[in-house]
Amino acid sequence: MKSAVENLSPTRIKLTVEVPFEELKPNLDKAYQQIAKQINIPGFRRGKVPPAVIDRQVGREVVVAEAMNDILNNSYAAAMQENELQPLSQPELEVTQEIEGEGPLGFSVEVDVKPTFEVPDYDGLTATVDDIEVTDADVDEQVEALRERFGTLTDVERPAEDGDFVVLDLKATQDGEVVEGAEVTGMSYRVGRGGMIDGLDEALVGMSAGEEKIFESELVGGDLMGQSVQVAVAVTQVQEQELPEYDDEFAQLASEFDTIDELTGDVRERLGRGKRLEQAAAARDAVLEALLDKVEIPLPESLVADELDARRQSIEQQLAYSGLTMEKYLEDEGQTIEEFEADLDRRVRDAVAAQFLLDEIAKTEQFGIDQNELSQHLVRRAQQSGQDPQEFANHMFEHNHIPDLVQEILRGKALQKIVEAAEVTDESGNPVELKNLLPDGTIGEPAPEAESGDADDADDVVVEETDSTEKDA
Repeated sequence: MKSAVENLSPTRIKLTVEVPFEELKPNLDKAYQQIAKQINIPGFRRGKVPPAVIDRQVGREVVVAEAMNDILNNSYAAAMQENELQPLSQPELEVTQEIEGEGPLGFSVEVDVKPTFEVPDYDGLTATVDDIEVTDADVDEQVEALRERFGTLTDVERPAEDGDFVVLDLKATQDGEVVEGAEVTGMSYRVGRGGMIDGLDEALVGMSAGEEKIFESELVGGDLMGQSVQVAVAVTQVQEQELPEYDDEFAQLASEFDTIDELTGDVRERLGRGKRLEQAAAARDAVLEALLDKVEIPLPESLVADELDARRQSIEQQLAYSGLTMEKYLEDEGQTIEEFEADLDRRVRDAVAAQFLLDEIAKTEQFGIDQNELSQHLVRRAQQSGQDPQEFANHMFEHNHIPDLVQEILRGKALQKIVEAAEVTDESGNPVELKNLLPDGTIGEPAPEAESGDADDADDVVVEETDSTEKDA
């Protein structure tokens, strides 16, 4: 087989292939055998019809057609491998020379391929991240949330105020017809919480038990999304939340601690660990961004377009689940649709470039993975998606997603490699500990010096996410 590559762009090629007859013959022989099993020719047993008879009775063009898929798939894959090309899109194939007699087959393919580029030196990268700061306001917010968990509700004989709980019946109608899925009874709702029908909180303030009110609103989901409806709300109870005193007795009720000072100290410590993890994630992003700034990676536009479509769909689903329209989301964010699209395009391009860069580093460093690492990654991904680990693993194997998970692990190792080689400090100039940071936000003991290659197996918190630009709505 002879092949030639023409570069149409840094990420798209035209591959021209000529396959001699001797390489085509095994596929043609297989096609003859398949056809022989399917036809009945007098004087011959099924499956034993000679090729010459099949040519006369059925036609050689039928045999060639039967063999073409295998021939083209096998020859295309072999030519791509021979030229060390990795396809990124569906190939656009054209047969340029049909099989005639014992002549060759010729075809050409246009396809997007993985770009080639030089990986920049990642030793000595520097990055700066924000200081870890746990404020009294942060602690107070957590303490208040803890008190609310142990709060009690008491009926009050007064109009509802912001922050009160009400028990309500709700019904949305349009042209006198009840909107499907927009009717609830006996639901407890906190006034001012939001997230339901627009205008509900404003309507509830000032309502007493036994009162009803009708207001206009627009639905943010379902078949009537964006359409105006009439909403009838009836309040059956108004309740005030009473919070327990924040004292030693509460500490013993809500925790394993004996005193409120011990509980407060634990709250502050947990907040610090969480902020340390946030700082580590910011450090990872900053280091990867610094490395990306040192290299120009051409991106296949078809791949970018597909990823943009996937991101848009994901964002729209998240917004719909939250009961928001895109217009409302943009209004809350203070963005125009043009600004949103420009920001999304930038983030997608950064993410795709980061994947190419990490793939190349993993290849250069010759990272590998073992079964234990794959199993741990499967469990972690299942937990993140709220699925049963065994069901998740079965789905991944059945749909051939294991290679994608393997690539995720390798990218994580590559990211860990460049982060640990970097010098990261906070705004105050203090070094940021990343190598020994544990998943709970504590700092572990330094690992003993590993044998050559063992360090690649570390599962550091820094590599939990490999897409540094994933910041969807």
